[in-house]
Amino acid sequence: MKTKVTAVFDIGKTNKKFFLFDKDFKEVHKEYISFDEIVDEDGFPTENLPALQEWLKGVFDRILEAKEFNVKAINFSTYGASFVHIDKYGEPLTPLYNYLKPLDNDIIDDFFSKYGPKEEFLKTTGCADLSMLNSGLQLYWLKHRHPEVFKNIKYSLHLPQYLSYVFAGIPLSEYTSIGCHTALWDYIKKDYHPWVYEEELDKILPPIVSTETSINMNYNGKRIKIGVGIHDSSAALLPM
Repeated sequence: MKTKVTAVFDIGKTNKKFFLFDKDFKEVHKEYISFDEIVDEDGFPTENLPALQEWLKGVFDRILEAKEFNVKAINFSTYGASFVHIDKYGEPLTPLYNYLKPLDNDIIDDFFSKYGPKEEFLKTTGCADLSMLNSGLQLYWLKHRHPEVFKNIKYSLHLPQYLSYVFAGIPLSEYTSIGCHTALWDYIKKDYHPWVYEEELDKILPPIVSTETSINMNYNGKRIKIGVGIHDSSAALLPM
């Protein structure tokens, strides 16, 4: 008899991990892999997103065919502060920009000249002045420095939600990704910060759902619950 399991992809900057857990949350299978980084258009090291996506689908499709396991659900934990920008066909438009990639001081100065004072802004959004590590500033940078790319963005998905999208095909946002030093969230108003609406970025940010949300769907002929993903360093903040 097949063991009913939940599949979890845990994607770190260095190691990519895959686990299967039984109904008692006991680990019954695990796999590890790492990929060499590639570079973006500026020569800055970044995640090999095509290789990652190919590995995800390959591992999961193989496990679905395994005689000893019956996969009932899948979810994703990944590092954050990273957007995948997809076009109307669901294809990535840019590299998965490394959150350590520096932004030019002029784009940061321009941003705070519009939406400062700086200290008040950082306090309201719960983040420090961390440049590309504030993923919201990546959207501002794309809009004002690469408008030819920005105009073709259908949705911008944080990495956990992009991995969910790879399997479910439904673009969504969730709170652990939005709320972690993105400069997008106003913790006083409990909504996107006004600058997000001023720049009309809300039009490319998918609907927000609870992290506990799952999508029931037929995947390769099997009924599976697909989670919406979670930002790994925020996971412990969620109640059990």
